[in-house]
Amino acid sequence: MGLSHKKGTVRGMHYQIAPALEAKLVRCTAGKMFDVALDMREDSPTFGKWFGTELSAENGAMIYLPELCAHGYQTLVDNTEMHYMASQFFAPEAARGIRFDDPAFNISWPLEVTEMSDQDRNWPSYGA
Repeated sequence: MGLSHKKGTVRGMHYQIAPALEAKLVRCTAGKMFDVALDMREDSPTFGKWFGTELSAENGAMIYLPELCAHGYQTLVDNTEMHYMASQFFAPEAARGIRFDDPAFNISWPLEVTEMSDQDRNWPSYGA
């Protein structure tokens, strides 16, 4: 679970590799967010494609992310809370990430980025 106090905050793009592959089910429990799934499965016909949708406490929608799909989100209002269930425990040695603004994937975030963790800001670009 994560609480972001400021509208425009970006978290992600995170995923885990083998042996700790992780699927996620994500929902918004307070506020509103733009949630993104990015397919990192190199053998997939949708490799490198992303999908974004609005999740909010009001709409009750959830998104399922298969293993090897990177996850990220941007808060659309202040005090947004995200909750997810994962098929694996967090495994630091298997944790990976991709830059939120990687030109290889061209994710279209709805707002200007106002806050981001140093870890997320410093993920490498794809292929780097």
